[in-house]
Amino acid sequence: MTPSSNFSVQTDRFVHDRLPLREQWPHMRYDLPELQIPAQANLVDVLFGRIEERGLSNRPFLRSDKIILSYADAHERVKRIAQVLTQDLQLVPGNRVLLRGGNTIGMALAWLGVVKAGLVVVATMPLLRAKELGEIIAKSQAALALCDASLLAELQAAQQLNPTLKTIVPFNLNEASALAVRAAGKDGAFAPCLTLANDIAMMAFTSGTTGTPKAAVHTHRDVLAACEAWPRHVLKATPDDIVMGSPPLAFTFGLGGMLIFPMWAGASVYYPGIPYTPEAMVKLINAVGATICYTAPTFYRQMAAFAKQHGVPTLRTCVSAGEGLPDATRQLWKDATGIEMTDGIGATEMFHIFISAAPAEVRRGAIGKVVPGYIAKVVDDEGQEVPRGTIGKLAVIGPTGCRYLDDERQAKYVKAGWNYPGDAFLQDDDGYFFYQARADDMIITSGYNVGGPEVEDALLKHPAVAECGVIGEPDEERGMIVKAFVVLKPGQEPGEAMTRLLQDHVKTMLAPFKYPRRIEFVNSLPRTETGKLQRFKLRQP
Repeated sequence: MTPSSNFSVQTDRFVHDRLPLREQWPHMRYDLPELQIPAQANLVDVLFGRIEERGLSNRPFLRSDKIILSYADAHERVKRIAQVLTQDLQLVPGNRVLLRGGNTIGMALAWLGVVKAGLVVVATMPLLRAKELGEIIAKSQAALALCDASLLAELQAAQQLNPTLKTIVPFNLNEASALAVRAAGKDGAFAPCLTLANDIAMMAFTSGTTGTPKAAVHTHRDVLAACEAWPRHVLKATPDDIVMGSPPLAFTFGLGGMLIFPMWAGASVYYPGIPYTPEAMVKLINAVGATICYTAPTFYRQMAAFAKQHGVPTLRTCVSAGEGLPDATRQLWKDATGIEMTDGIGATEMFHIFISAAPAEVRRGAIGKVVPGYIAKVVDDEGQEVPRGTIGKLAVIGPTGCRYLDDERQAKYVKAGWNYPGDAFLQDDDGYFFYQARADDMIITSGYNVGGPEVEDALLKHPAVAECGVIGEPDEERGMIVKAFVVLKPGQEPGEAMTRLLQDHVKTMLAPFKYPRRIEFVNSLPRTETGKLQRFKLRQP
C-alpha cells in the first residue's frame, strides 16, 4: 500500500500538486521490519538522531585536507544553515532550493541544512551550463540557490534568463554574504521542522544519457527506506569506515554513497575539494586510509595500474555503479588489488541500488540478486514474466519508486505499479540478474539479439583497447550491424590490421554474429559527468 501524501506540513504545495496521478504511481513495498518508517520523519533529523543514540556524536564525519568535522560539529552547522534559510531568507517548507557545487564539505552541509529546514533540494551537476541550469530552474521554480563560489558565473547567467530565481547565496567563500559566515552568526537553536515522512525532500534530475532530463521526486520516507535496503544488507559499512569516491553529490549514486549512507552507518567521508585523476585517487586512498571507494567502471579500469603500483592496503570495499561493469574490468581490478568489486544497478527514479551482490556472493558476469526490500522480474512487452535465461525488460517494485514532476513519461516508466528502468536483462535459475543493455540499445542483427555491453566486455579483454562503446548501425541487408567505437592504448596503431585483429578477437569469445562489423577508432568517448557512456551521441552522425 502506498502511504497517502494528502497531509503535509509543506505549506508550499508546488511539488505535491505536480506529482503524477495516483493511478500512475508505482506500488510500494514496506514488508520488512526495518522499512516501517514513522509517519512523522525528517530524514536529516533521523540520521543525526541515530548517531546520538549510538553515542557516535564525537566521531569524525566530514573530512577534507583542511578540516575534520565530527557529527556534533556538522549538526551544529546544519542547524545554523537552517536558521539562515528560514529566518533570514524567510523560506517556508516546500520551497525549492537549487544547489550547485562539487563534492565538498560546504556542499554536504548545505544539502543537509536545506532538508532539515523542510525545504526541497534541487541539486545540480557542477558542469552544467547556463542553458541547462535555466531549464532546471524553470521546471523546479526554485527561488533560492546555494552555489559554490567557484561556480557562480553560469548560474548568474541562467538567473538573468529566469527571474524566478531571486537570490543566490555563495558558499565556500569567506565573505559576509556567504552561507557559512551568515550561519556563524546564528545560535543553532533551530526548532525541528515537523516534516512528515511523505513530504518531499528532493528533486533529482536525471543525468541526461538519453536526452531531455526528467525530475524524479523523492520523499523523506524514500531516502530513509533506501538506507535500510542496500546499505544494510549488502554494503554493511561500519563507524570505522572512511569513504571516498568520484560520483557527484548531485547524482543519487553519489548522494547515497558519499553522504547519506555513511551517515546511516556512522562512518566518515573524505572530500578532496579538487577533481580526481586515477593516480591521485589511489594516492589519496592511501594517504587518508580510505576503506570504501565509489566510482564508475571506467575509472576503476584507469586506476588499476596505479593501484597495482602503489598498493591499496586499507581499501576493503569497492562499489561500482552508474553504468554496466564489464567482467574484464572486474578481473583487471581484482588482479591489481585482490578486491572483488561490489557491483550494483540503481536508477535516479529509484534513488539507489536495487540489484547487487556482496563480494562473497559474486557470480561472474552477473550484477547480483535483488536487494532485500525489493522484488524484480524480467518481462516481455506485455509485462508477462519470461522463462529464466530469456532476455526481457527489467521490472522492479520496492520501498522506493518513480514519481516524475509533471512529466508525461511517467506512464512509460511505471506500468501496472511496476517500475521499468529501461534495461534489458536475463535472470538465471538461481536468481542472478545479468545485464544485457539499455532496452533501447539492444542490437537486432539478422534476427539475432546482441547486447552492446557484452561486445564491449570482449573488446576490453584485448590488451590494445583502453575504452570502447558499441551500438547498432542501420544496415539494409541485416537491419542493423554491430559497430564499435574504440579508444586504443598509447602506442597502438589504428587501421585495417587493428580492425581485423579486434574482430578476430571478439569472434574467439562470442558467437560469430556478435562481432563488430565496423570499428571506428576515436580519441575519446562521450560520457556524462558521472561516467556513463552516452551511446545516443555515438548514434548521431
